[in-house]
Amino acid sequence: MEENTNPEEGEFKARIDLSKFQEGMQAVSDQIARYIVGQRKAVELLQVALIADGHVLIEGVPGIAKTQLAKLMASSLDLQFSRVQFTPDLMPSDILGTSVYSPKSGDFEFKQGPIFSNLVLVDEVNRAPAKTQAALFEVMEERQVTKDGQRFPMAEPYLILATQNPIEQEGTYRLPEAQLDRFMFKVNMDYPSAEEEFDILKLHRDLAVPASESAQPVLGAEELKALREVARKIHVEDAILQYIASIIDATRNSGSLYLGASPRASLALLHASRALAALHNRDFVSPDDIKFLAPAVLAHRVILSPEREMEGLSSLEVINQVVRSIEVPGN
Repeated sequence: MEENTNPEEGEFKARIDLSKFQEGMQAVSDQIARYIVGQRKAVELLQVALIADGHVLIEGVPGIAKTQLAKLMASSLDLQFSRVQFTPDLMPSDILGTSVYSPKSGDFEFKQGPIFSNLVLVDEVNRAPAKTQAALFEVMEERQVTKDGQRFPMAEPYLILATQNPIEQEGTYRLPEAQLDRFMFKVNMDYPSAEEEFDILKLHRDLAVPASESAQPVLGAEELKALREVARKIHVEDAILQYIASIIDATRNSGSLYLGASPRASLALLHASRALAALHNRDFVSPDDIKFLAPAVLAHRVILSPEREMEGLSSLEVINQVVRSIEVPGN
């Protein structure tokens, strides 16, 4: 974990005791680093989402360790874990559960599906058609499933980690905007460098047992709850709130975007920035936290204008332009 990463902050002593927070998150980070080479930004964003109670969409080409990263995050937590492999023939009931007639009671009983867990890995979420993808709408936003007029709440904590291959790949379906908006982050995983590739080969050559079998839980539900309470105490100045609001408003008025970011995006920035500040051993949110998080929070929520899309511009590039155009508080 980094401390005082912004040189402008100088020496800083937190007014909130962040020692337990640092210890807990460092334990998770160390556990993942034993088996994942590089991908530091992806790991940090997953840690932030864990504290900020947000779902994560991980995108990257096949074989880049998307699923491995999600499984290692789950293995480092002493929580109930389940995995759903999305396929073109998967039905909503396969995920949510179904009502089954019980001869003993003479009534229908609801059998919960794999979505009922603390941490759910939805692997290759864009391999399933829209009807199955839409089955996640309610559970992602409201942490509950409504079936046959009954409400079935999820246990806390509740987090969905979804992986997807780039939409240009064969056999994939674009996720609907309403579902994308429910993900706090979209994390893009890139190819490793040549040096990292060597380290990956060396790691697997010397690995005695698979990572999934040797990883150990280092954080439980009650400990995670305590860390989340600490993050909620991180101070956020009005100037930071105005900075977030200005960025969000700029996406709605950008000529490069057909659809701007929603209020859910601004709340995601707020909650995530608190978690990131605590992760960096600060009890206040800085503009640099917002600038770091904005691409991961916003790029998947906006839609490019047809003109910019034809020019080959990406939503990530537009978000970076928008952030650069907003005056930073204190400057």
